[in-house]
Amino acid sequence: MTQQSDYIANILMDVGLVDEGSVEKAKDHSVKTGKSFQEALVELGLCKEIDILKALAVQFGMEFIQLSDIDIPKDIIKLIPPETAKKYKIVPIKKKGDTITVALAEPTDADIFDNLSFILKCNIEGVVATKEEILAALDKYYGVTEETVDKMIAELSEGDITFLDEKTRNVEEEGVAEEAPVIKLVSLLILEAFKMRSSDIHLEPLERKFRVRYRIDGVLHEMQSPPKRLQGSIISRIKIMSNMSIAEKRLPQDGRIKINLMGKEIDLRVSSLPANHGESVVLRLLDKSSLLLGLSELGFFADDQETFEDLITLPNGILLITGPTGSGKTTTLYGALNYINRPDRKIITVEDPVEYMLSGINQVQVNEDIGLTFANVLRSILRQAPNVIMIGEIRDIETANIAVQAALTGHLVFSTLHTNDASGAITRLIDQGVKPFLVASSVQAILAQRLVRKICNACKQEYKPGEYEISAAKLDPEKIKDVKFYKGVGCSECNNTGYKGRIGIYELLVVNDEIRKMIYQKCTSGVIRQKAREIGMRTLREDGIRKALGGITTLDEVFRITQMDIE
Repeated sequence: MTQQSDYIANILMDVGLVDEGSVEKAKDHSVKTGKSFQEALVELGLCKEIDILKALAVQFGMEFIQLSDIDIPKDIIKLIPPETAKKYKIVPIKKKGDTITVALAEPTDADIFDNLSFILKCNIEGVVATKEEILAALDKYYGVTEETVDKMIAELSEGDITFLDEKTRNVEEEGVAEEAPVIKLVSLLILEAFKMRSSDIHLEPLERKFRVRYRIDGVLHEMQSPPKRLQGSIISRIKIMSNMSIAEKRLPQDGRIKINLMGKEIDLRVSSLPANHGESVVLRLLDKSSLLLGLSELGFFADDQETFEDLITLPNGILLITGPTGSGKTTTLYGALNYINRPDRKIITVEDPVEYMLSGINQVQVNEDIGLTFANVLRSILRQAPNVIMIGEIRDIETANIAVQAALTGHLVFSTLHTNDASGAITRLIDQGVKPFLVASSVQAILAQRLVRKICNACKQEYKPGEYEISAAKLDPEKIKDVKFYKGVGCSECNNTGYKGRIGIYELLVVNDEIRKMIYQKCTSGVIRQKAREIGMRTLREDGIRKALGGITTLDEVFRITQMDIE
């Protein structure tokens, strides 16, 4: 038994709640099951949880409360961010001066007080409540379900999630009874991520815990961690589902899972990576319904949308979409392909990997292990006489040159580059080795984009921005005195973040004769950018500010996403 467990046992024996025999039984049960000493006592029926907590509360000079009897004001709940409350399983109940009082079910954990004091920059006092009431309060005030793993597994409905892949179905049928809890737990992790609108599930083995985080609207949120002892079983289960080798743990692997979640077909792209304390696994949820968005739903204003629609219906040339990973480039590309996908057009894509299956479009997945590279596939594609070619990414000079030649020989080419802004894509192509006159002749336009979080409509409220925000946005106070600004105050709909969903902000650089001349002259990206602005291009920040003025997002969110776009 640990030193802490010995300490707790002595406290409980001193007040007559347990005897030495009960302590020994709980000790053995704790070792066998991996549960804490207190949990073992309760599970064996040797002591009630409420009695243990009351005894510990007295010992540590804390009050024991019935948390369910307290109605906590919203301004108190906002004192502690949802991710912090969930991580430490605490609920704020009042504030006096610079001291916040929190309810918790682990009064013996002194690290909680030190960590919270450091994070929140204030003093922390504790009161004690049962774990069940703490979890119920987290669910009530923060809009998340923080139940025990066993309870979550028990409540999972079999009909909520179905695996569509034949191999996965066979694994389901051959599974042994003792694996059922792990199978259900993995299904639950995926289902909860889907319900919370996550784009990624991150399973990260750490030294003493198996951390689970969901990426929601581009921001990672830590969830309740499964027991560390289930780490190997959970990772093996995911690898089996995604047709990866469970024997190989030294090399990275990639896989895919097809599932039906609550009546909606979802693809999961799975990646495993060997790390210090086990394999780190990331599952990306690919929802096909997002591809059905019209261009206006992606976030284009009417003028930019009209220009973009004209560009994607051109007979030839290159249209580049730029931005970092996770900026929505793929969704925009597929939205554009859907817009021009008609029976009289042949569209072929070459991708690594193919993220979404599109009806009526020929899609090719790169496989460098067998020599099926971007460049090799592109050479063969041109012999297929397509009208439109989509290249997942221009990564090297060979791919870039073939894309340019395709554009110059009558094909419309879509592709992506990883650059910070639109003008940077021009210099990137030239740096890769493409001749400036070829870039100028072939590139029709470049669209740089980012994703900003949208204000939650359920808790949207008007507010007055400060002088700093107005100044940073370069707005004239006189011109915006009648403009209403909004922000989300936080509610259960948005997990108390104030944001729900994301929308694109765009920087559209159309290559006209003036820009072409500058490309011929090998002008820097900064000079080209300045000229583009003079002829009407809006920067990412300017487009974001327009959306903030329209009540779609906040100035803070625009500043966060466009930190590099300051002039």
